[in-house]
Amino acid sequence: MEIDEIKKQLNEGAEIRRKSASQCAADIEKAFKLLLAAYAAGNKLLICGNGGSAADSQHIAAELVGRFKKERRALPAIALSTDTSILTSLSNDYAYEIVFKRQVEAHGAAGDVLLALSTSGNSGNVLAAAKEARKRGMKVVALTGQDGGKLRRLADVCIRVPSQETDKIQEVHIAIGHIICDLIEKSLF
Repeated sequence: MEIDEIKKQLNEGAEIRRKSASQCAADIEKAFKLLLAAYAAGNKLLICGNGGSAADSQHIAAELVGRFKKERRALPAIALSTDTSILTSLSNDYAYEIVFKRQVEAHGAAGDVLLALSTSGNSGNVLAAAKEARKRGMKVVALTGQDGGKLRRLADVCIRVPSQETDKIQEVHIAIGHIICDLIEKSLF
């Protein structure tokens, strides 16, 4: 019984990745080129998301600051979900809605890139961060689900995974993060 469910779920995930390959490849390339230009100009990447997307933000930042596949110099990437003192003080003193916006205000500059992850494309604090990034002259790359939500309109590039299932979208988001990290390393080093 369970073996059938396991196979079903793995096959569903594989099918969404196949659809993503045909529907998202051009946008992934645009996102990579945007980030490559930012790194070539000496800028940095800020990344935000909630829950599993926060974990993906940290994972992507770690691959860029550390290394993905090559020994090389560190690349500046900051996951905005990692400082619990900042997150809790901003949530307590203001509202959870501004926890990423305020950090973009503190760390973001013209030419930097915000990678905004939201499976629905409608996370209030991610939208606020994207608006602040645009205000500061930053580029915005969004990783979302099928329709892109409100985040789609705030992004320079919106990579929309063709699914409405949060877990399946997140599986593809981390694959996209890995692809971009790989292309960055191959291009810069």
